[in-house]
Amino acid sequence: MVVSFTGAQSTGKTTLLNACKEAYGDQFNFVDEVTRLVKRNHNVPINEEGTDVTQLFIINAHIENAYKVYEKPRGVILDRCIVDGLVYTGYLALEGKVSKWVFKYAKHVFDMLLPKVDKIFYTHPGDVELVADGERSVDLEFRKKIIDLFELVFELHDDRLKNKLVVLKGTVEERMEQIKISLC
Repeated sequence: MVVSFTGAQSTGKTTLLNACKEAYGDQFNFVDEVTRLVKRNHNVPINEEGTDVTQLFIINAHIENAYKVYEKPRGVILDRCIVDGLVYTGYLALEGKVSKWVFKYAKHVFDMLLPKVDKIFYTHPGDVELVADGERSVDLEFRKKIIDLFELVFELHDDRLKNKLVVLKGTVEERMEQIKISLC
C-alpha cells in the first residue's frame, strides 16, 4: 500500500508523518520530505524560486518514492507525492519560472504515478498556521495560490481521486483518527 500526504507548505504533513511513525512504525516504511532534501543535496532554490532543474529533481524523487513500496514487503507512507510535484510545477509554469516541457513532464509523471498511490491525505490548510522554519516560504500570497492549485487539481481529477483522497481537518489528534479510519 502506498499512502501519501499532500498539501501546501505548513499544513501539518510532517507532523502527521511523525505521528504515523509512532502509530504504524511496524506496518509501514516512511519517506520524509522531498523538497528540502532536494534543496540540501543539490543546492537548488525551492518554493516560489524553483527552476526547471529544481522541479526535475523533485519530480524524479517522486518517481523513486512511489516505487519504495517494492523495496520491503510492507507499505510506505510518503510525506509528499506527485500531486505536490504537479501543483508546484504548475505554479512555477504559470509564473514563467519553469518551461512548458517540464510542466508536461510533471503532468505525464502524475498520470503515471497516481494509480500507484492508494490513499492521499490532503492536509487542509484552514487548521494550521503558516510557520517559518528557515526553508519553507512564508509568503501568504504564494501559499494561497498553491492552495487554489491543489483545489483545481482535485476538481479536474475528481474521477481519478475517488476513494483515494481524504481531506484531513482539525487537530493532530482528530486528523490521526481520520487516518486510522481510512487505513482500516
